[in-house]
Amino acid sequence: MRPPFCFTPARQTLGFGALLLCAGFTAQVRAVGFFDDASAKLESRTVYFNRDFRDGHTASDQGASKREEAAQGFILNLQSGYTQGTVGFGVDALGMLGLKLDSSADSSNSGLLPSSGQNPRGSKDQYAKLGLTAKARVSETVVKYGALLPDLPLLKYNDGRLLPTMFNGAMLSSREVKDLTVMAARLDHYTARDSTDAQDIRVHCKNKRYACNVTAEHFDMYGLDYRFNERLSGQYHYAELEDIYRQHFIGLLANQPLGAGSLSADVRLLKSADSGAANAGRIDNRALSTMLGYGLNGHKVSVGWQRMNGDNSMPYLDGSNPNLVNYVQVNDFAAAQERSWQLRYDYDFKAIGLAGLSFLTRYVSGDHIKVPGSDQPGKEWERDSELKYIVQSGTFKDVSLRLRNATYRSNYEKFARDMDETRVIVSYNFSLL
Repeated sequence: MRPPFCFTPARQTLGFGALLLCAGFTAQVRAVGFFDDASAKLESRTVYFNRDFRDGHTASDQGASKREEAAQGFILNLQSGYTQGTVGFGVDALGMLGLKLDSSADSSNSGLLPSSGQNPRGSKDQYAKLGLTAKARVSETVVKYGALLPDLPLLKYNDGRLLPTMFNGAMLSSREVKDLTVMAARLDHYTARDSTDAQDIRVHCKNKRYACNVTAEHFDMYGLDYRFNERLSGQYHYAELEDIYRQHFIGLLANQPLGAGSLSADVRLLKSADSGAANAGRIDNRALSTMLGYGLNGHKVSVGWQRMNGDNSMPYLDGSNPNLVNYVQVNDFAAAQERSWQLRYDYDFKAIGLAGLSFLTRYVSGDHIKVPGSDQPGKEWERDSELKYIVQSGTFKDVSLRLRNATYRSNYEKFARDMDETRVIVSYNFSLL
């Protein structure tokens, strides 16, 4: 659409004013999708976190025997549409604010709030972070640059506390071929869940599995996701953290009606090795992670099995969650040579008329762990429970209340401390546009 005098040869003598009007009208038309398809959402999240170390305090944890804090978080997610034309442009913004509700110096460092940096150690009263993302779309291909929340097989952003981890870089996603998604990315910084400062990207060093604080210039990812049919899909992804590690991933997801219920299968295979200069040390790991489940009338029973082969644990980025079926509330069960199994039960109370209420419980046991400096194999186990309710109607409709509890025990206290943990999370999503 354009005024009838725009770009009409017979009327080119209308002059500079007409040209300005034409340009303004064209820009307005191009911006229609930018504003009309925009969205704005605000999430309010209140979190209480209590982790009680059952082995008492150790010098390695600065004498802390407990971590207990409560905080209020807000996450504002603004997403524009795309301008019209062959190439559409847009911009997104992600703003986060965390406020301290309750904390003390001797039980801080829960991951909800950043450290105050003072002595005695405590948490800041508040913190905020902002991420901006430019984006462009051509047909079914989208390129983004800036703040990202990747949810991919080899990089899943961590959202286990008050505010999520943000990554920074460029990412391309293309769906030009039916049922096929192609992606590529290069990331160079991240902002931790309890921090406001962007940091160089690095490998996670849980239990000092790898050299800590070894950074890299960038992290590259490439991937293919293909949906064979409504019951089977497959994935292949590759990633490399420069001069630290490289990783291959193959995944299969399947579901099949069986009797009155449904059978599901989730198979994940990861192969990791050191890369280039191997700045974090030698890395040799092959991880097989599988989960089989059967659901019927609100009930679902699942069995998981996970095996680590090779001399090292499975590497993954700091600020991310490992893509393993036995990665649960506290532990990842990804230590060197570890074998672990999981038994899980889920129930959706909608089956008996209580819509919005759900429950899960699971038990994970691992053994055969290669413990540094010991000839005795390590063992560990974790038991989790979660009760969740989403208000279905009335003034508080869509408010989510979640109670999570975990118990973790191991026989190698030097690297993994016994703990009991409780989390209470109340959240609500507002749609502003």
